[in-house]
Amino acid sequence: MRLLCLSLFALALTGADQPIPYSHKTHLKMGLKCNECHTMPGKGELATYPAESKCMTCHTAVKKESPHIQLLAEYARKKAPVPWVQVYKLPEFVWFSHKIHAVADCARCHGPVAEREVITKEKPITMVACMACHDEHKASNECNLCHNPA
Repeated sequence: MRLLCLSLFALALTGADQPIPYSHKTHLKMGLKCNECHTMPGKGELATYPAESKCMTCHTAVKKESPHIQLLAEYARKKAPVPWVQVYKLPEFVWFSHKIHAVADCARCHGPVAEREVITKEKPITMVACMACHDEHKASNECNLCHNPA
């Protein structure tokens, strides 16, 4: 049990092993914005991972010799999504809309992503943390607002 706890703690500090290394710091430093890659299609409830073709817009020329970019290009050729490991995941019974929360800075919930080479879960996404933020922003804390209001 102790080994499992230590392993989970280490994973939280170092980040999940991603299939392709990705530096938010590098990409945001170049002027990309969160919503350019993480779009919110349809009603805007969910933020997405970027399409591999979006990445290849630049990477057909930038770092194309890199084995990691070659792997990305292979996913793009196959029109297959990169199997990214989700870092922030809410329980199934919690309803969350990125569209409603898009007025906030992404770092509010995801931490200082622009400063990170590797994303780790830095901010709590617990009910207590969410309710504190709702209190701070004078938003409702009614149960059915987040717990499957549909």
